[in-house]
Amino acid sequence: MSGALAAEWIKLRSVRSTYYVFAVVASTLLLAALMAWNGTNAWDSGTPEQRAAWQRAQPLETMFLPLVQLCAAVLGAMAITSEYTTGMIRTSLTAVPSRPAALAAKAAAVAAPSLATGLAAMFATHGIVRLVIGDRPLADYDTPFLDSVPLLLSLGVSVGAVALVGLGVGTALRSTAGAIVTVCVLLFVLPVLPAFLPSPWDERLAGVLLPNLAMQLAGAADDPLLPPMGAFAVMAAYVMVALGSGAVLLLRRDA
Repeated sequence: MSGALAAEWIKLRSVRSTYYVFAVVASTLLLAALMAWNGTNAWDSGTPEQRAAWQRAQPLETMFLPLVQLCAAVLGAMAITSEYTTGMIRTSLTAVPSRPAALAAKAAAVAAPSLATGLAAMFATHGIVRLVIGDRPLADYDTPFLDSVPLLLSLGVSVGAVALVGLGVGTALRSTAGAIVTVCVLLFVLPVLPAFLPSPWDERLAGVLLPNLAMQLAGAADDPLLPPMGAFAVMAAYVMVALGSGAVLLLRRDA
C-alpha cells in the first residue's frame, strides 16, 4: 500500500493540471483582498443604511468556498479520468492488481492535499480580509479570531470531501467533463431547487445539500436542519456514495 500511495503522489504532483488548480485557488486570495478593500471604501464613505448592509454581509471565505470546492473536485476527477484518457489506467492496475487498494491509494493522495489546500485557503482568506478591514465591524470580522476557527475548519473539511466526491464520480463516469458537470450540478444547480418547493420541504432539502453542510457542521447556520454531527454524517455519506459507486464500477468493468 505504501508503494501505491507513493506512486499516486508522484502522478498527482507530476502533471501540470494540479498546479493550475492550486493557482486558481491562490487567486481567490487576491480577489478576497480586493473585495475587502472595496468593502472598506464603501464603509468609510457609506450612509448608515449602507453600513448596516455591510455589517450583515456574508464572510468572504464562505463566498469563495464554492470556487475552492470546484477546484478540489476537478483535482479529484482528473486524478482518475486523465488515466483513462491516456490509457495509463491499465499500467496502474497492472502495478496494483487490487482495484480497491488502487482506488484507496488514489483517494488518500487526493484527500491530503485537497484538505490542506482547503484549510490553507480558508484561513489565509480570513486572515487577509481581517488585515484589510482592520477594526471596521464588517461581516463579523470584528469578533475574536478564535470564534471563527470552527467555521474555517468546517469549510476546509468540506473542500476535502468535495475532492473525494469528484474522484468517485470521475471513477464511475471515466469522463473529466462528465465528472465536472456532475459536481457543478451538486454545487450550483441543486441548491436552487429548494426555492421552488413548498415549506417545509424547501428547508429539508436545502439542509442536506452538499454546499450547505459546512455551515451546519460548524454550528454557524441560521436555523439549521442538522446538528454538527448530523451534518458531518451527511457529508460523509456523499463521499461514501460517490467512492462506493466508483469502486463497484471499477471492479465490474474492464480497464
